[in-house]
Amino acid sequence: MAILRKYKICCLPLIMTAMALFFACGFTPYHTPKELPEGLEIPEYDSGEDIVVHTGYTASYNHATLCPDWVAWELTAEEVNGTQEGKVSFSRDPDVVDPKASREDYSKSGWDKGHMAPRADMKWSATALKESCFFTNICPQEHTMNSSAWRKIEELARHVALRRGSVYVVCGPIFNEHRHGSIGTGGVQVPDAFFKALAISVNGNFQTVAFLMDNEPQTYSPRHYAVSVDSVESVIGRNLFPQLDEEVERGYDWNVWK
Repeated sequence: MAILRKYKICCLPLIMTAMALFFACGFTPYHTPKELPEGLEIPEYDSGEDIVVHTGYTASYNHATLCPDWVAWELTAEEVNGTQEGKVSFSRDPDVVDPKASREDYSKSGWDKGHMAPRADMKWSATALKESCFFTNICPQEHTMNSSAWRKIEELARHVALRRGSVYVVCGPIFNEHRHGSIGTGGVQVPDAFFKALAISVNGNFQTVAFLMDNEPQTYSPRHYAVSVDSVESVIGRNLFPQLDEEVERGYDWNVWK
């Protein structure tokens, strides 16, 4: 311990100098908000993640992939019935530091600007609707998948929220083989696959289900992609519902979700 303390004292001037240069060059350290939502939807995270809290969702933005690592929100029955409409433009998130994705990165790329938290879930608030189109909430998605299979899972979640009163959702991209490369001058990485996990309370007991699909043309019904939350966690290396007992995540009852 004495050696460690001596090392820290000797290096302190160097550390302070490096920090001064860091800020002088216009860099901002990634930060985790002092107060994060305490809802069930917030997955396991570490202090190095750049987490941003918006009106309708919370996201962890990855400055290497220029995609979110995860996006989480609770959707209630009341919110499903939101009536906000109107054209909303995709835009850079003012609450996230550079580097970050932009419209130009997606232009003529052949990939959709795929929402993680869907616009249709955010119609309960004009602000939430606008923020759903921040690139903090967007990943490159194959068009058929985005408009078909992924959309069907979004619709399933809304139906569940209406039936059960609310649903907790966390989703995001998966990068393993980097088969699709990147797009734009910023180098937005194109995910290999996507996950989405849902949790609800049924008569005081929690039920979960998850979905896995490759970032390729997909048109099947949600049940085709259904897996246990535990199996998704083993792929992404993250506990998606840390407040739940692990036993709840090891399987799923499709009768609860259909």
